[in-house]
This record gives sequence, structure tokens and C-alpha cells, in this order.
Amino acid sequence: MLNDSMLNLTTAVTESERASRQTPVPEPREGFTPAVPERIGDTGLAETNLEQLILKTLHFSGELLGRELASGLGLKFSLIEPLVENLRRQRMLEVKGSLGYGAVSAVYTLSENGRARAREYLETNQYSGRAPVAMEQYVEAVRSQRLHNGWLTREALVEAYRHMVVTDDIFNQIGPAVNSGKSFLLYGKPGNGKTYLAEALFNLESSPIFVPYAVEYQGLIIKIFDPVYHIPIAAETESVIVNRDSSHDQRWVLCKRPFIVTGGELTLDMLDLTYIETAKIYDAPFQMKANNGIYLIDDFGRQRVSPAEVLNRWIVPMDRRVDYLRFITGGKVEVPFETFLIFSTNLRAEHLGDEAFLRRIAYKMFLRSPEVAEFQQIFDRFCAQQKIACAPPVRDDLIERHFRGKGRPMRRCHPRDLISHAIDIIHFDRLPFVLTSDLLDQAVASCFVDEGTEED
Repeated sequence: MLNDSMLNLTTAVTESERASRQTPVPEPREGFTPAVPERIGDTGLAETNLEQLILKTLHFSGELLGRELASGLGLKFSLIEPLVENLRRQRMLEVKGSLGYGAVSAVYTLSENGRARAREYLETNQYSGRAPVAMEQYVEAVRSQRLHNGWLTREALVEAYRHMVVTDDIFNQIGPAVNSGKSFLLYGKPGNGKTYLAEALFNLESSPIFVPYAVEYQGLIIKIFDPVYHIPIAAETESVIVNRDSSHDQRWVLCKRPFIVTGGELTLDMLDLTYIETAKIYDAPFQMKANNGIYLIDDFGRQRVSPAEVLNRWIVPMDRRVDYLRFITGGKVEVPFETFLIFSTNLRAEHLGDEAFLRRIAYKMFLRSPEVAEFQQIFDRFCAQQKIACAPPVRDDLIERHFRGKGRPMRRCHPRDLISHAIDIIHFDRLPFVLTSDLLDQAVASCFVDEGTEED
């Protein structure tokens, strides 16, 4: 059988993280389902490109049944059968035997001529596996699968943030921004949950989307599907082999809408096509993989390039909903930009740019530090999550002595940090699983750096 996995240049996540994110989602609501191609013309690809793919696939696999070859390409055997027969007539393919009736059960392998021709094609690119999708079809799919205004309700947003303490004023600001799908700036002091607030949007219930394994443009291959960011709704089946019915074109994968995060490591070249020298194909940039989903640029302003350079890169995509990507040959391709772009920063907004500069970002929200009541709610909720008891007077004593009494600002991360430190002390000293003022005093000492405590 074929191995459909391809080169992956992005950071991997653990299996447990991926498993925790594979939650059931409803069927597509936006009306787009890629139809199963019945004829070669339906694929949007030239016959010669498909023949090259057949030869390269057999080069890597050695020998395959007709049904395995079709399944590996994501196409019906009835569609590729004329191409297979043409390659046989050209003495590029040989039939080693058969496991049943007809060409679909024949065992195909390359002839000497076929191996030589495959090596020639591999000099152009080494892509094999699911046939790519034509760029025109990809553009149509992205436009068709964008979430339209009104898709998000307050109830759905509340459900996404059910594990957090979120006030009405936050809901009132973030809701319209997410619903619009336009750019969004989250700014405020560190530790107040900007990244956490943005990442929780991954929990939103929304229709899944179809993502192609790869896209073809003027003979060049751009890899789109990335298992790090594109989470399949259900395992793909081999229902396309022979002439069985299939719900959709198997060159596409039904996935949860992507959520991609990059931070201070982001450079401008990461926002363009990456040429994979060994395979002679391109890897799509983050924003292209995030189409019909969310792309969070965390720690905005901390990148190795200036905020102005980063934001200037997004001016055209944000204004026109298209992006222009460059090939190493110097050519460019226009691709759709249907990504909800979020910037998150600890810097003051005025330090990112002037008023005209910031006006390019459609929505802005300052995430203030919590009031006492919010802090108490966050503290109590984290205690409940950790199943540790804490009397309200103990909690309030912490706030009074270590925050109000010292003029220390409260942050939304402080309850989690302090309780976690206290639990570590409990485990180390084998103490009862109850928070006390003494434990919290020790936690404060290990969490915060107070002026005047260092030796000269």
C-alpha cells in the first residue's frame, strides 16, 4: 500500500494533544463538497501530469494492484484506467499477474523504460501520493467555505469559554470581531490571558472544511494538508477504488477548521512559499494552511523584524482578501486569504505604530487586569479543577496581604501559578491537600521577585 505522508517542515505536537483536539463536529454547512471526478477533465489536471504521477507512484511503491494505485492517487480506477492502458502500450508499465477479474485487480509494475522515465520525472519533482488539486478548484473551495456573517452566536462563544472566567465586556468585544472574520488585535499586560483567550477560540463549534493534500499551479506543486494543523474529522476510506460511490473527491480531507499559532520565532520568509530542495515541491506558508480558520501571531512586536514590517506584510491580504506568494523562479501566484488574523501583544498599542498604522487592524481589544471579584472567581475555579480545598478567608487574606497590601497588580495567571506552587509544596512535604495561608505565603515567595530581597 502507498504511504501518503509527505515532508512536514512544521513543529510536531504530541499524540495526546492531537487526540484531545479530535472532537466530533457537525457536517459541512457551507454547501461545498468536492465532487468525485468522473473524467480526467474533472480533475483540472493535464493527462501528462497524471501519467507522471502514476509512474512516480509505482517507482516508490514497486508494484501495486490497480485498485491500490487508484486509491493512492485518490481517484477512481475507471478514471485512470485509460492512462494506465496508454502507459502499457508505451511499454512503461507491465502486468505481473492478477488477483481477480479485470484491470482493477491486475498487479502493475514499471518496465525498464518506465523506471527510466520515472527517474526523469523525479528530476522535476518527487511528489507522489494523492493527486493535487488545480489552483482554480482550490480558490473556489476556499471562497465557498468561508464563514459568513452571523455564523457565531453569543451562546456558542460562551460555550467555547466555559472553562474560563470571562466577563460580559470581553464577550461584547470579542464576539463581533470573531464573527466578522477580520483582523483583531489583543493587547494588555503579560499574564492576563491574551493567548489563552485567543486559543480558546479553537473550541468554537463550526462547520468543518475540505483541505486538499496539495495544489498544482503551472506544473508546480504546493503542499497544503499538514497533519499538525489539519485534524481529520474521520479516517479516510478507500471507497473510491473501482467504481464504488464516495461522498467526496478523495484528494481532499474533511478537517476541523485550522488554528495556527506562531510567536517570536516568526520571520517574513516564513510567510512565503518554502521550497523543499529534496522533493522539489513547495510547502504552503502558515496563512495559506490557516485558510478558513484562525491564524494567531503571538508576542506581536517581539519578532526579529519590526512590527511595521510584519503588519506591512498583511496590508494587501487584509484589505483585498488575497495574498501573493513567490516561487524561487521569481514568479508569483495569487491565492485566497480567508483567515481570521489575530495579533496578540504585551506591548502598548502606541509602541506598535501610529494611528494610521493601527487602523489597518479592524478590531482592537485591551485586556485589562482582573478586578478582585474576577480574581476570586478565577482562584476558586482553579481550586475546583485541582480538587483542592481553600476557605474563602484564606483566599481573601492572600489578596489583601500580597496584592493590595503591597500594591502588586493582579493578573489572571496568578491564581494558577500560586495554587500550582502550593500543590508542589504539599506533594514534597506530604501535607494535607488543603490550601493554607502558610502554604500560599511560601508560594508567593517562590512566584514573585520582590525588590530589596537580593544581596548586595
